[in-house]
Amino acid sequence: MTTPQIPAGTWTIDPSHSEVGFSVRHLMVSKVKGTFDTFSGTITIGTDPLQSSVHADVDLASINTRDANRDNHLRSADFFEVEAHPMLTFRSTAVKENGDDFVVTGDLTIKGTTLPVELDLEFNGTHPDPWGGTRAGFSAETEISRKQFGVDFEVPMDGPGVVVGDKIKVYLEVEAVLQAH
Repeated sequence: MTTPQIPAGTWTIDPSHSEVGFSVRHLMVSKVKGTFDTFSGTITIGTDPLQSSVHADVDLASINTRDANRDNHLRSADFFEVEAHPMLTFRSTAVKENGDDFVVTGDLTIKGTTLPVELDLEFNGTHPDPWGGTRAGFSAETEISRKQFGVDFEVPMDGPGVVVGDKIKVYLEVEAVLQAH
């Protein structure tokens, strides 16, 4: 594989052109999807892209599943407990090649619990923007266990299964802007 050419430097995530989303099983028959509307992050690209790093913060109170009652419940102590733990954080620890794509390993912190996760990352390229800057695009996804992070609210169903599944699929669409030196 040829490592992609991306200018070294500090890139800031553009939240108006990016998305932090997730999906989770509901009643074992469908998936509920949602996003977090407020987040920020920095991507530091090294001269060797495999020496790059990512730091991201997500405001858990900004959860949006298109249902105000559900969103308020998710903010409560039953789930994220946003008054005590307002932020989700991700700090990368390594980047490695995986075929034509990459795996970014890092520490994910939710509700005071920090665990290692691996993000499958696709680099989508760079392009000049109309304002004289340079933009880069990335797509990433992972799957986590909400219970491992202390988000362990359970409501049993009649019969097998639970109302809310344990496995959460997380997906990211990121557009970042190269910062001037």
